[in-house]
This record gives sequence, C-alpha cells and structure tokens, in this order.
Amino acid sequence: MITRVWEGKTRIEHSETYTKMIEERDISDYKKTDGFIRLSFLKRSDNEFTYFKLLTYWTDLNAIKSFTGPNFKQAVSYKEDQQYLVDFPGNVIHYDVFAE
Repeated sequence: MITRVWEGKTRIEHSETYTKMIEERDISDYKKTDGFIRLSFLKRSDNEFTYFKLLTYWTDLNAIKSFTGPNFKQAVSYKEDQQYLVDFPGNVIHYDVFAE
C-alpha cells in the first residue's frame, strides 16, 4: 500500500469555501478511482491561513497513476484551486505503508 501526501493552504477567509469544494468535488473523484483505499483530510487554522493536509491510501503505484496520469509526483489540481490556494504545491510525497 502507498500513501500519497499533499499539503496546501488558503487564506482564512477562504477556508469554508475550499473545505466545501474538497468535500463535494475532490473526495468523490478519489472514490471513483480503482485502487483507492481511503483518505484522511486534515486542516488547522491560525489567524491568517488554513492549512490542509491530505493523505490518500492506494493499493499500488499503478492505482495512483490511474488517478494522476503518468506524472504521479505532481499534485493534481483543479482550475478553481488557483483562486483559493496560496503557494500552490507542485509536488506530493509518497510513502510505502509498512505497518498499521
């Protein structure tokens, strides 16, 4: 199993809107992909920003590539993300899961 880790942040005033977009758009896209196992979407806020961290769990690298395309090290983005994300993350990190 492989965990794919993405991080991003929005200005605090966009936190609720971006959270709703994630819930309505992103999560359903993950669930439609063969080889997707589960996810954990995390967030925390300070006075200026809301920080998001996404951990998705996949059966193998081929499952990830079926979601991302061949450039699996790059973050998957949607057009609307550019409106809300500050310092849009270009890459993600992958980890092999060796224990649960």
